[in-house]
Amino acid sequence: MKKKNIISLVGILAALSGAALGQAQESLSATQVMEKNFYASKVKSLKADSDLVLINAQGEKRARKVANTQALQPNGIDSKLLAKFLDPADIRGTGFLQVEHSDADNDQWVYLPALQKSRRLVANNKKDSFFGSDFSYGDITLPKPEVYTNTLKPSEAVAGEDCYVVESVPSSETFKEDTGYSKKVSWIRKDNFIEAKVDYYDLGGQLLKTQTTSGYQKAETGPDRYIVLHREMDNVQTGHKTTLDFNKVVADVAVDDSVFSTRSLERQ
Repeated sequence: MKKKNIISLVGILAALSGAALGQAQESLSATQVMEKNFYASKVKSLKADSDLVLINAQGEKRARKVANTQALQPNGIDSKLLAKFLDPADIRGTGFLQVEHSDADNDQWVYLPALQKSRRLVANNKKDSFFGSDFSYGDITLPKPEVYTNTLKPSEAVAGEDCYVVESVPSSETFKEDTGYSKKVSWIRKDNFIEAKVDYYDLGGQLLKTQTTSGYQKAETGPDRYIVLHREMDNVQTGHKTTLDFNKVVADVAVDDSVFSTRSLERQ
């Protein structure tokens, strides 16, 4: 076989392989897409600093610096997260602890130095603001796909990246009331299954907030897991927005399980 014919054959096989992969991806159901999205950010462990910036409708900013520690539990599904505020001085020591549970509501605690005691959050606190930001406590980690009824919509591009579009409606009235959302619409990147954009609708069915992401760091050499480096949450009803930027990220690092305790949360 001539060299030219061999090159042509290789090109045809590559094209067929790419087409087959594309067809396999397009055959995913809405729930399968959201399951891949759920696991895409389940990193083994990480330590990072983050900048949380609150921006009002007039463009005035309030900046917060936060130290974050996260680790995946042995079941490979649930994570533990500790976030401690470092600056400014008036909120230094304030903290948040979350322990996820596959078969029950997540455990969440907040610590305010002025009270010198941790407070455990209840399910209907999910809709409350995360320390004055446009993120709610329920937004901090992705809910499990099965708590929604998911419907696949036509694909769209976000920032030049082809995305699945999935509409997710809470499966129960209780979960809907706890989160404060009647539904969400997610644009999930087809290359890494990270959410590029999410629209959140209030209980009256009106668009409430839009989250966008950019900057993705591959977390480990095993499964395709990613750390989102930049998130922005815009409250379209108030004009307020919050940005969250991760820096000094160290992934796949040893983390002692004792870090994820109320004792550690309250430690100054």
